[in-house]
Amino acid sequence: MTLDRRRFLGAAALCTASPVLFAQAATERRFVFIIQRGAADGLNTVIPYAEPAYASMRGALAIDAASALKLDGTFALHPSLPQLHALYADGQASFFHAVASPYRDRSHFDGQNVLETGGRAPYQVKDGWMNRLLGLLPRHGKDAIAFSPAVPMALRGAVEVTTYAPSALPVATDDLMMRVEQLYAKDAQLHAIWSSALDARGMAGGMPGGERRQDPAALGRMAARFLARADGPRLAMIETGGWDTHSAQNPRLAGQLRGLDQLIGGLHEGLGAAWSQTVILVATEFGRTVAANGTGGTDHGTGAAAMLVGGAVQGGRVVADWPGLAPANLFEGRDLAPTLALDALVSSACAEAFRLDPERTARILFPESARAGLAQGLLRT
Repeated sequence: MTLDRRRFLGAAALCTASPVLFAQAATERRFVFIIQRGAADGLNTVIPYAEPAYASMRGALAIDAASALKLDGTFALHPSLPQLHALYADGQASFFHAVASPYRDRSHFDGQNVLETGGRAPYQVKDGWMNRLLGLLPRHGKDAIAFSPAVPMALRGAVEVTTYAPSALPVATDDLMMRVEQLYAKDAQLHAIWSSALDARGMAGGMPGGERRQDPAALGRMAARFLARADGPRLAMIETGGWDTHSAQNPRLAGQLRGLDQLIGGLHEGLGAAWSQTVILVATEFGRTVAANGTGGTDHGTGAAAMLVGGAVQGGRVVADWPGLAPANLFEGRDLAPTLALDALVSSACAEAFRLDPERTARILFPESARAGLAQGLLRT
């Protein structure tokens, strides 16, 4: 079912919240942010196959409608996304098109900074919106984790978070672990770091040596082991790269989307019963040009596609105020024009996931953005 922007945003007026509803966050909910670094091509991810100008504007990059996975009479998924298609059919995935952050230039670093900090301009805000979200939730210890070697910008801030990334090095022996423990025992700072690392290692316990971060399904299952625990984190961020398809886009994008599909499939499999309490947001810093360049790829654009996936999602919907792909309808004559605010989608999903006041959540997560456009009904009650 496709919803236009007016119905999506108008639903906000129908929801009035009682003080009891917003009194405390529902900490059983899990929220996972999967960032697609490099500007993922939304037009060949959620394909507007019924758009009159799609095939002509895309040329050789256009995905054949016969091979695409139909969502409704207008949109379809790339053939590399069968698990996401099945989740959509089960009402556990929704897709949002022609969506963008407030950023309107085309620098990866600047666009990712705006996406992760929640500002309107690069480096305007110094911490990340996920860290500020943590400040709104009841504290139960290590509440957030990044599955990366370093803390991504979205999770940086006043609230401490954990990171974990599988190593390609051989597994340390018990004797080596004991010696390091003894070495750090009398150093308060290093011992605290070591203890935190051991906690993360324990949560990931049982991961076979063959499951490395390069395997998307294995990464999903590993992340799920953390999130499924009763004492595990409730917020997580997973970084994916390689979405900058300036050349040979069709085979490269197919591989990228296959990996994303497997990553979400691994989360689904590994979370078990906790899947019903899970919300996964998938988003990128900006989209790509409508027309192909001279090397079989696309260049940096504006409007993109985003996803909400999980057992807690009120799915089976494509939300789009579709601007069209005819040349006269393009942003700056080259890009899919943005008609949905990514800020509004993120803050609304977070507020619903944790039963927070939507206006206050939007104000804290995206302090420089307009408050208009908050939506309701994204998640199951």
